[in-house]
Amino acid sequence: MKRKNFTHYSAKFVIVLLLIGNVACKQNKKQEEAASETVEEVSMSTEPTFKISLAQWSMHKMIRNDGVDPYSFAEKAKAWGFEGLEYVSGLYYKELEKDNFSEAAMNNFVEKSKALSEEHGLENLIIMIDGQGNLAATSEEERNAAVENHHKWVDAAAALGCHSIRVNLSGSTDPEEWTAASVDGLTKLATYAKDKNINILVENHGGLSSNGAMLANVFKEVNMENAGTLPDFGNFCITWGEWPECKDWYDRYKGMEEIMPYAKAVSAKSHDFDENGNEIHSDYARMLKIVKDAGYSGYIGVEYEGSKLSEEEGIIATRDLLRKLIK
Repeated sequence: MKRKNFTHYSAKFVIVLLLIGNVACKQNKKQEEAASETVEEVSMSTEPTFKISLAQWSMHKMIRNDGVDPYSFAEKAKAWGFEGLEYVSGLYYKELEKDNFSEAAMNNFVEKSKALSEEHGLENLIIMIDGQGNLAATSEEERNAAVENHHKWVDAAAALGCHSIRVNLSGSTDPEEWTAASVDGLTKLATYAKDKNINILVENHGGLSSNGAMLANVFKEVNMENAGTLPDFGNFCITWGEWPECKDWYDRYKGMEEIMPYAKAVSAKSHDFDENGNEIHSDYARMLKIVKDAGYSGYIGVEYEGSKLSEEEGIIATRDLLRKLIK
């Protein structure tokens, strides 16, 4: 009798253990699934995100040849579906030079541009500076004068709410001289801009600045948080022949890989498109992978510079290509 009860209770105990084990297995499975979902969510949250801005240079023919007001920039960019603005200093020189870039003239440029960007709900990002002297000039006196000329644009960018100005490293054609001069000019300008929370960005923009390895080395030597690059998909011609022929191209994909680690903005240069809407000079999918692999996120600027399409058509074609690939 006792033996029968013992067997009965033993069987019950085994069943209870099996039930507990089954529940524990289900709980572990749920925990594993939850952990997997968490990992997936983290992975998705760390995926680079991109917005699309418009470089005003895309409108330079409209402004210079067709009489379009440069102050219509924000209105047109909004209508074309952009979120950020990249101004070009040279498109305002006609107005600013009348007053010799006086403080009043610069303030008017800032106040008017800021009011219009706010009216249309766009973010001011960069002012691209040209024609203000050679920051990589061999002569220290010339270099210092160029640095000084850029100060007003640093101040304007800060007042406008931009994060950066884009400068050029024009100057010496000797690699060693150019490197030393570039480091000096950039360091001085970035030092001035540091307390104003403005970055000094260099675009690969012809000459030795289009040599990716050399430009990357300059930033390695400068080693300042507010000094960086603005990699451009297409500006990798080191030596121009008779325009628009390039005599010496630097490999654009290699160049992008070399300067992207220092990037604080990116320029999607475009010229011509095939029947499928792809840019024929730069593989945009490959370029965006390089941008993404570098850990960059933020704005990518449309900069159409072609002649087969109108500027508006080229801007829209470039925008649509980026939208398709980013999605």
